[in-house]
Amino acid sequence: MASDSKHLDTLLQHTGIAEFDPATGAAPVGLPPVRTSTVRFQDLAALDEAERRKAAGERVVAYGRMGLDTHVALEDVFKHLERGTHCYLAPSGLSAITLAFMSLLSAGEHALVADNVYGPVHALDQAVLGRLGIEITYFAPNHDDIDALVRPNTRLLYVESPGSLLFEMLDIPALAAKARQHGLVLASDNTWGSGYIYQPLALGAQVSVVAGTKYVGGHSDLMLGAVVTNDEALARRINKTQYAMGYSVSADDAWLALRGVRTLPLRMAQHARNALQVCEFLATRPEVARLYHPALPSDPGHALWRRDCSGSNGMMAVALRLPAAQARVFVDSLRLFSIGYSWGGFESLVQLVSLQTLAGHRYWQGDSPAVVRLHIGLESPQDLIDDLRQALDRAGAA
Repeated sequence: MASDSKHLDTLLQHTGIAEFDPATGAAPVGLPPVRTSTVRFQDLAALDEAERRKAAGERVVAYGRMGLDTHVALEDVFKHLERGTHCYLAPSGLSAITLAFMSLLSAGEHALVADNVYGPVHALDQAVLGRLGIEITYFAPNHDDIDALVRPNTRLLYVESPGSLLFEMLDIPALAAKARQHGLVLASDNTWGSGYIYQPLALGAQVSVVAGTKYVGGHSDLMLGAVVTNDEALARRINKTQYAMGYSVSADDAWLALRGVRTLPLRMAQHARNALQVCEFLATRPEVARLYHPALPSDPGHALWRRDCSGSNGMMAVALRLPAAQARVFVDSLRLFSIGYSWGGFESLVQLVSLQTLAGHRYWQGDSPAVVRLHIGLESPQDLIDDLRQALDRAGAA
């Protein structure tokens, strides 16, 4: 049976496939999307049993908002990816982050948040958490003394590894040891690794947050988030919060994510190969001041990447020795890279990163006038390299 396999590649192909019809002995390969708002019960005894199990903390379907077979299958996929025991779906990556913060913090409590996290976390802090009396302190995980930052009311250590925008690798086992020392929950945004190439729970984190919008879906056609944990007490808190906040995920989006995850091993590996070829080319260009890509041997986080990761992906950032105006010419001259904020799909993307945003990242040294973030897609790497070459040439001549 596939469930007995220890190999993630096998589990991703066999989790959530349709069961055989007992009457016909036949079944489709993929589990169809099960859409409903109302769940019917055969009799009151069945309803009573469902309510009893729900009160005991079990994941029991009593209303369509919690999802049916398609959602359960996707939850199982995330549990396999992240090596967790409980998964809770959310309608976007940011909503999954919100679910984690709202589950793990209460009014009057304090959290330490890495300064390299996904930018909208700051918006969540300013618009919601601060208004609820939850205080956030941003810190540089590879520089600051966590012992000196912990307060009596600190409850959460929230990080992202590799960090957003510049892909700074963090020492999750060391952070987990600090969290245990101070009685904190360590939660990590694992969208970069998406469970397949990086597993924070296995490294000591208690909660992993993933934007399934990115590599899990893989086709830029869905919005999805997940919160995964291997801690029973935390699972009960997340479960109650998810229910109370009314989160719901479309059955069609869950089905698309299930479809996408079947090719995750192949896509992720090809993204990684393409990205390294692009890095090798960019390293030869005089316009390039620095490359940010942990799988690259020259990256400061490469040793941590080799120790903790089983692969890489298509994400990278490039610091350019170009004034702002020329950097804009470079971005606008690209033909195969679309300008966009997201990533993880099949297509290549480019984003001109705001230096004002980077100023809040201690990892950023401020030693170049422009930074672009690239997502290297599944196009021919030679075509992507040719595109980057002509765009750099245009920028240089501007």
